[in-house]
Amino acid sequence: MKTPSLNGIKMNVIKTAGTGVVNSDTIFDFQETENIVTAAYSGGLIARGFLAGIRQGERLNFTFCQLQTDGQMDNGLSHCVLSLDGDALIILTESFEWKSRDGSPGENIFRQIEAPLKSS
Repeated sequence: MKTPSLNGIKMNVIKTAGTGVVNSDTIFDFQETENIVTAAYSGGLIARGFLAGIRQGERLNFTFCQLQTDGQMDNGLSHCVLSLDGDALIILTESFEWKSRDGSPGENIFRQIEAPLKSS
């Protein structure tokens, strides 16, 4: 099943790796135009962060940069797969790799925060 566009979708992380910094308080606001996907995010330990990437079907490849509330700056790469859960909410499973830290790969699972609007 093809997942819908990420344009205007808000997500948070429902599961994170021990090497991850984002958490359920970090809100991601996605935009998608054609195959270009971006997101601004903040909350929890993140003062401000940005994702920029390309969507190819149900797969996404991102680069990310973020500023933590303690002033630490980080960046890295991620490869993601999109799916839908039983409530028709978008799930994004991300495998990330820090470039600003030694190795430290991990996996985050994002979930759409708001249910899609049902047409009348």
